[in-house]
Amino acid sequence: MKDVKHILLPVVVLLICSCAGDVKIVGDTGEEPDIFPDYKEVTIPVNIAPLNFVLNDVEGADTRLFIEGAQQRIVVKGDDGSFDIPLRKWKKLLEKAQGEKLTLTIARKYNDGWKTLRPFTISVVADKVDPYIAYRLIAPGYIVWKKMGIYQRCVEDFTQSPIFENKLTTYNCVNCHMFRSRNPERIIFHARNRHGGMVYADKNKIEKLNTKTDKTITPLVYGFWHPTSDYVAFSTNQTRLVNFMHNENYMEVYDFESDVVVYNTVTHEIMSCPQLSSSKAFETFPAFSPDGKSLYFCSADSVAPMPERYLETHYSLCRIDFDAATGTFGNHVDTLYNARQTKMSVSFPRISPDGRYLCFTLHKYGNFSIWQRDADLCMIDLSTGQMQMLDDVNSQQSESYHSWSSNNRWMVFSSRRVDGLYTRPFFTYIDKQGNAHKPFMLPQRNPRKFYSELMYSYNIPEFIEGKVTLSQQAIARYMRNTEPERVVYKE
Repeated sequence: MKDVKHILLPVVVLLICSCAGDVKIVGDTGEEPDIFPDYKEVTIPVNIAPLNFVLNDVEGADTRLFIEGAQQRIVVKGDDGSFDIPLRKWKKLLEKAQGEKLTLTIARKYNDGWKTLRPFTISVVADKVDPYIAYRLIAPGYIVWKKMGIYQRCVEDFTQSPIFENKLTTYNCVNCHMFRSRNPERIIFHARNRHGGMVYADKNKIEKLNTKTDKTITPLVYGFWHPTSDYVAFSTNQTRLVNFMHNENYMEVYDFESDVVVYNTVTHEIMSCPQLSSSKAFETFPAFSPDGKSLYFCSADSVAPMPERYLETHYSLCRIDFDAATGTFGNHVDTLYNARQTKMSVSFPRISPDGRYLCFTLHKYGNFSIWQRDADLCMIDLSTGQMQMLDDVNSQQSESYHSWSSNNRWMVFSSRRVDGLYTRPFFTYIDKQGNAHKPFMLPQRNPRKFYSELMYSYNIPEFIEGKVTLSQQAIARYMRNTEPERVVYKE
């Protein structure tokens, strides 16, 4: 039947009415459309912004896009191969197409008339995505930079706004933003150099803290909020950064020392235990479980000398009990992924809010997966212990930092798959069976212009459940005019 269909279709003349006039389709080329971003056969949430895209290599040609589903149709006139889908029509179509597929057909005008390219589909699911993501925008080299900032983007439209920009504090480094359970009203981030300190801000107060103590290696670094109490887990790392001239991985960051600690935001106390601060191991990347009773982290045997043996460091995925009521740790450490056996390395463990799935980045060595081309996303079903590589998500370039949505159905993650240099945010749907669907890149109004002109990488994409309304000017004034308050180490 398929062969008969392709024989008959070119001789069928279709009349499609659009706001741009009548377009008579005289045939079907059968060609696969070459589009950017690649939105073919992806799964999207009902509340996502229009998936505008570009048809490549059609400069100057007349084009049309027909989107059909749920007995609705949107017709979009191409602008040099670029399709800007009307927001209101798109939202109305998605609302009616929940649980169904949209069919997208591109038509191009040739010398002998209008012909269609091979159609593709997009699946629409009723599971909404959190309306905002937060991220840092930074030059990809991490060494030579001036302007950077932490921003938020409404994924239901194309609106981006700053959470904090470093131009307000003499262009110092700002990084490692985190929110308590995706709550936009409570944020922590780090500021380095002038006006430096760990910044805590909510709707009632602002604090700037000096988190270096006599018992900790460095100020606090990678963090994760406890879901229900006033604790935040951090690593404290002495690291080095190296750029390579002749290596497929352009950059490497490695540990000289690292421990994991827990900070109390009310008492301003830091605490740890021997299992998290061993001189014989590098501990890093902590993450609390959704019930707050477990602390996951990555741990590698400390090797010497460094950096000569950095290729031999392999981080296991570990877990220790935590009692928020008493602020105490368990005595036993469980190993969920044993790097000593696999000679692979784990970074960025993140657990779905329902506690079922744990996703992490798996790579050949070390803990700086952001620049390792082989870095891929891997997921463990914590109810069964079964582990799977997310093959439908991973690419030939680095997949690294990731964050879960509040309803467990979506992950946003960083990927360099577009050009191998810049990280871009991608979304993947995790269905109820734990299957990860083909991801799609963060939509933009004009993706060709936006992504070709943006000279910054998206760093640490985090879902948040609403817009951050904290005043960055008030935070900046506090940072400029206040000395950091010291925290203490609790024995």
